[in-house]
Amino acid sequence: MYEKTFPNKRFAITMAFLERHVPKDRRILDLGVPNPLSEQMTAAGYQVTNTQGEDLDVDHDRVAQFNGEVVTAFEIFEHMLAPYNVLTKIKANSLVASVPLRLWFAPAYRSKTDPWDRHYHEFEDWQFNWLLEKSGWEIKDRMKWAHPVKKLGLRPLLRRFTPRYYLVYAERKATTSP
Repeated sequence: MYEKTFPNKRFAITMAFLERHVPKDRRILDLGVPNPLSEQMTAAGYQVTNTQGEDLDVDHDRVAQFNGEVVTAFEIFEHMLAPYNVLTKIKANSLVASVPLRLWFAPAYRSKTDPWDRHYHEFEDWQFNWLLEKSGWEIKDRMKWAHPVKKLGLRPLLRRFTPRYYLVYAERKATTSP
């Protein structure tokens, strides 16, 4: 079904989930700079536009101006201080997003070489659900999966069974006028 190496396993699972929920004729804004996953989305026939590296905690212009049907956010919200703000600015009716789950046996990710590559949040599933609900989204489908590593030790063993990623498909909640 998919190659079991990182990031190929994650990309294959994400693409299968995206294809299950988003028709190919939908215009997508992918939060984050162009990357191998957005390239796979384009190769699969999706019309993908990426944000351009702006700080989405403070600059919501590209998100607010996007006039397409779907926003994707694959492992970006954990890098933001306040993902709620950008989630409320999305005008599209559909969202496909993934986040790393908090692992009780490992600290949050922080690159030793890149000062910007760190996780401000590593969510529990209920926290991400609450964030989406509070920002106006209703989750229609979700999934979790583990990502084993080929190392010896207690943590690698735990990674075989403990879900590391959480992927959701959500739709904008209908608002009712008074």
